[in-house]
Amino acid sequence: MRIAIVAESFLPQMNGVTHSILRILDHFQERGDEVLVIAPSGEGASAVFPARERVAGAQVHRLPALPVAGYPNVRVAFGAVPKVKRILRAFAPDVVHLASPFELGWRAVRAADQLGLPTIAVYQTEVPGYAARYGLPFLENWAWQRVEAIHLLADRTLAPSTFAFNQLRGRGVLDVELWRRGVDTVRFTPSKRDAAWRASVAGCTREGRPVKVIGYVGRLAAEKQVEDLHVLADIPGTKLVVVGDGPLRTQLEAQLPSAHFAGFQGGEDLARIVASFDLFVHPGEFETFCQTIQEAMASGVPVVATGRGGPLDLVDNSKTGWLYSPGRLDELRSYALDLLGDDAKRAAFAAAAWRSVQGRSWRTISEQLIGHYEAVIARRASLAAG
Repeated sequence: MRIAIVAESFLPQMNGVTHSILRILDHFQERGDEVLVIAPSGEGASAVFPARERVAGAQVHRLPALPVAGYPNVRVAFGAVPKVKRILRAFAPDVVHLASPFELGWRAVRAADQLGLPTIAVYQTEVPGYAARYGLPFLENWAWQRVEAIHLLADRTLAPSTFAFNQLRGRGVLDVELWRRGVDTVRFTPSKRDAAWRASVAGCTREGRPVKVIGYVGRLAAEKQVEDLHVLADIPGTKLVVVGDGPLRTQLEAQLPSAHFAGFQGGEDLARIVASFDLFVHPGEFETFCQTIQEAMASGVPVVATGRGGPLDLVDNSKTGWLYSPGRLDELRSYALDLLGDDAKRAAFAAAAWRSVQGRSWRTISEQLIGHYEAVIARRASLAAG
């Protein structure tokens, strides 16, 4: 199959969208598919995430891009519909995959439609919800209009969670299917728990008992609401660990002076750190899925997360973790205390969390995606045949 992936963000920026693309690229390479990734040009390439011209066998076509004000790592590609149309026509894909489409994706879905190419739009980022968090509530309606226009023009939309599915259906996007995310249960596993790392970061209480580690993993940006974790920072016998980087890091370090900020982590280092948590917390209210919750669960770590969006599907309340009402930080603290104060209960939740994600391999998820590709390709062919 020839697959064109139009990515709103890609390497060297590492986030949920990029992570999903990398995992499906691995699968496409195994299958022998020909893949083109169209993405914004990136700055800040490193030895870890270089801005390569080929990634997992896929050709990468970079479009000129400018950074978003106040968030320099996020870059918006420019180039009119005719330019994207020329790129797609030259590659002649069987299907066009729109990864978290908004700005570049809006141009790409129109270009693909003009060329008669089947399209799959993967809804991954609740951009309209970000507007208020970034102090731009007047843009929310406009952003929803853009999202609706993209997904109504695409042949099929894939939503990562029941919440996102219902959200889109409620806005008139009817051809929506659930397509969740895989998790690497070989990389993320309880066996990677690291006592030495825990001792170096958290140490022991005055009574000689190990300090319990409360962990967060994700971007340090407004939409993640990391500042809400201040209600956990003073729990006796615990250490708050924040893993990730972003534009709010300096501000958050001032707001959470007792927390340990580990910076961006990837690969085995991330797996080792997550497995070393006693409790994983995620306060963001705008997660369409929340991959880091799955990775924590695969590592045998129970979760406390906000009861909105993707976490509603991932966390089985009172079995694998707790979901608190959005904005109710007293509930966040209460649920954290519940699990931190009861070792047996926390262990039971941890075991249930680990069991709940077994079998969610990226191979299975990627094959489901191929099935969606085949469906929209067949539908377009049938319409063309009359």
